Amino acid sequence: MLIQNAVNARGEAVELYLSGGVIQAVGRGLAALAGPDEPVLDARGLTVLPAFVDLHAHWRTPGFEYKEDVATGSAAAAAGGYSFVNLMPNTKPVCSTAAQAAAVEEEAARVGLCGANQTVSITKDFDGVTLDHLKTLPQSVRFVTEDGRGVQDAAVMARAFAICHQRGITILSHAEDMEISPWDYRLAEDLETLRNCWLSEYYQTRLHMCHVSTRGAVEAVRIAKLRGAPVTCEVTPHHLWFTDDVCDYRVNPPIRTADDVAALIEGIRDGTVDAIATDHAPHSEEDKARGAAGMVGSETAFGVCYTRLCRGEGLPLELLSMLMSQRPAEILGLNKGRLEPGCDADVVLVDLAHPYTVRREALHSKSKNSLYDGAELYGRVCATIKGGKLTYQAAEE
Repeated sequence: MLIQNAVNARGEAVELYLSGGVIQAVGRGLAALAGPDEPVLDARGLTVLPAFVDLHAHWRTPGFEYKEDVATGSAAAAAGGYSFVNLMPNTKPVCSTAAQAAAVEEEAARVGLCGANQTVSITKDFDGVTLDHLKTLPQSVRFVTEDGRGVQDAAVMARAFAICHQRGITILSHAEDMEISPWDYRLAEDLETLRNCWLSEYYQTRLHMCHVSTRGAVEAVRIAKLRGAPVTCEVTPHHLWFTDDVCDYRVNPPIRTADDVAALIEGIRDGTVDAIATDHAPHSEEDKARGAAGMVGSETAFGVCYTRLCRGEGLPLELLSMLMSQRPAEILGLNKGRLEPGCDADVVLVDLAHPYTVRREALHSKSKNSLYDGAELYGRVCATIKGGKLTYQAAEE
């Protein structure tokens, strides 16, 4: 495939030639490289970026397919410009084995719209105690997490860090002291963040802090990095967009104050924040009415972040691209996230010039629990390409 007439994140005219699943060339005058039968994509008026990589998403398979399944999750991700997602294990049954993880990944490969890594639980079946399965996981499993709850017992978590250091496994942390969160969710997140950052430094185990949302948590990660802990962290689009004085929609962690949002943006500016991840959390209307936490976010993430951070805060598009593509790919160990020869041929074309309106009913996700319905955003995803093949193309407007 030859992509012509695009501009890159710096606004420079650029062409890309994709073949054999990788980027073969980036530059100008590449038409001679393409054969007569190869597709040519005219990207006039559009910006080409590396396809996005999501460090944190829920596709609800197995057990909760009425909320989302691999096919609809893949379609939503592709429509949002994603070519790869990292899936959480809070399914039914809980994903606690390599075989369970492989089954989800194989289904994603069969669907073919978006690659996936399925994480495994830190404790067996989220029982909060049992770690024996970590000692026998094959090398194909490189990430574990207790997302949605966190490991509450400090001694259990310390043993998990020790095992994962020996096994070369990265721990993804949902920071919440669940004895404290019913009455002070800020303290619950800050304490668990400090604990897990200290454990990462002590054992030198790779730690990734999920959906960091408070000023205190950002500062804890910043200090941990300065002390040499192998810690990375992510923030979500909804924690950058909403503040608790105007929004009480239930997500976990909750929507925070304007000061917290400012701290997240400061963390992005100074490099404390490594990535933006969606925490795409589909729920049925009935589940939301019963208090389920979370919102869908795959399809709105780039528009929300470009509008909020680039147009609103003046952050360069190159930085946003790094947060949504390059750094997530590096953390996951993928050959993605950069527009360079030899990298996977995963790219996204976006329209930065014209606003568009989010329509809840037009979302590809099986669930429609989005707070952005009716929002006017910039940064519409017009096409997504994975492995050199078109996986999404927006309808003409």
